[in-house]
Amino acid sequence: MGPQKDFTEKRASVQHDEIVADEGFKKSDLTFDAATKGQGVTGYEKLGILETIKTFKICTLVCFAMAFSAATDGYQIGINASIIANAGFVARFATTVDKKGKHILASPILSGWSSIMSCGQIIVGSVLAESLARSWQVWLVGKLLAGIGVGCLQSTVPTYISEVAPVRIRGGLLMCYSFWWSLGSFFAQIALQHLSKSDPTDYLTPIYTQWAQVGIMFLIYIFVPESPAWCVNAGKVDQAKKELLKLNRGVPNYDLERQYQVLAMAIEHENAVAAEQRREKWYGIFQGTNGLRTVISCWTNLTQQLIGLSLFGTFGTYFFQQAGLADPFKIKVITTSIQIATVIVIITVADRLGRRVLACSGTTLCWVSCVGIGIVGVCPRVKASTYIFIMFACLWNCGLATNGATGWGYIGEISSQRLRPYTAGFGAAVTCVAGVVMNVLVPYMTNANKWNWNLKTGWFYAGVGLPFVVGMWFLIPETVGRSAAELDELFERKIKPWRFHKTETATQRLVQVNKSEKEQSQV
Repeated sequence: MGPQKDFTEKRASVQHDEIVADEGFKKSDLTFDAATKGQGVTGYEKLGILETIKTFKICTLVCFAMAFSAATDGYQIGINASIIANAGFVARFATTVDKKGKHILASPILSGWSSIMSCGQIIVGSVLAESLARSWQVWLVGKLLAGIGVGCLQSTVPTYISEVAPVRIRGGLLMCYSFWWSLGSFFAQIALQHLSKSDPTDYLTPIYTQWAQVGIMFLIYIFVPESPAWCVNAGKVDQAKKELLKLNRGVPNYDLERQYQVLAMAIEHENAVAAEQRREKWYGIFQGTNGLRTVISCWTNLTQQLIGLSLFGTFGTYFFQQAGLADPFKIKVITTSIQIATVIVIITVADRLGRRVLACSGTTLCWVSCVGIGIVGVCPRVKASTYIFIMFACLWNCGLATNGATGWGYIGEISSQRLRPYTAGFGAAVTCVAGVVMNVLVPYMTNANKWNWNLKTGWFYAGVGLPFVVGMWFLIPETVGRSAAELDELFERKIKPWRFHKTETATQRLVQVNKSEKEQSQV
């Protein structure tokens, strides 16, 4: 602890409110306690949500723009999820016929297309391959390339936003990823819904429109600053300060040295703890407390796959079609619209209500909806059955929007800054492994010419998803308003996840003392 003590004593000067003038170092026990935990106050802890947005305008805009990548992600997945119900697409790629002699897409090929995209996410040319595809094998290559691109986005964008966003509004900015994803998926459904009426055989136009999104993404990535946290981890001090100035341009009375020291102190603390525990390598994500953090990072998004993501998301339109709905594209547009509205609400309340209650309640709603659909599937079919099914599908989408918005936030927030890139990559990969399995099974479960489970598929997801839904309530912590260093403290103290929001950190105690002293000086 000797070297770490020296470091924290040097860094303690960032807490300028209690400096002893003749020595230049803080003597407060609370200050020293915070410093030994890698924590320091920035001076912006008490800003409200709107005040934070106004103060950090450039940083907020950068995070919002970075999340735009998810629109391409959502559009890509939305197109692939629904285009398999397009008449022209079926005519082009059908390899078999049903009992009535009608051309259909074979379940093994559907499984291959969907699972290969998940495989690509584990391991952007995809748009080019899709544009040129005239055989199912070429489309398969396009799905693999799409998976690689989407996988990169899903593992890097939430990580970047988590490292760059102001703590007070980090939740809302992380959830902008889900907003853009839902919006992209919505426009994919709108395009296919319009074409199903105007030209049912046209499936290429929505594919070509992806080029415009790629161009916008390219422009954004040219101008987005590098993450200062990454620069500090890489030992690039000058670049870290340069990027901090870019991101915080226009912030009144911005103290670069102070903000840099707060960031550096948190990272140095993580490195010191890792060195002490001999867990400095990347596989530290599987060891000790970091192992728990990895499980938590993965849990919310992994649970999506086990409560029906492939059924309602990847194969949503196809599922509605096989279930006998007259206009599956229209139903998909409705459910996607509900997702967008839900995400907008979540963004506005995430940093007020917190993430835990949203994640757990949304996931539970999805599970209840699967049970409801399963019940409809085993009951005698009447006219009202269709409306009840659509109602539960809408409720499921509300729950999924909540789960998804918080899930990608946890990917970026829960892991330590030192291990965040590895944890995010592993979390995305684990989710995709589950996606591979589900994407293989769903075409068989829903296909009227195969297993023909129809609405009874809801029981499958109710069964496999139950343990994970229960686990949400015991594993998922509250992260609202917590800096990376504060989360480090809570995990190091082995605080139960459901008690995170009730536990006071060193930073909170220090902020409260500083506030009290300020109030007393004004009396």
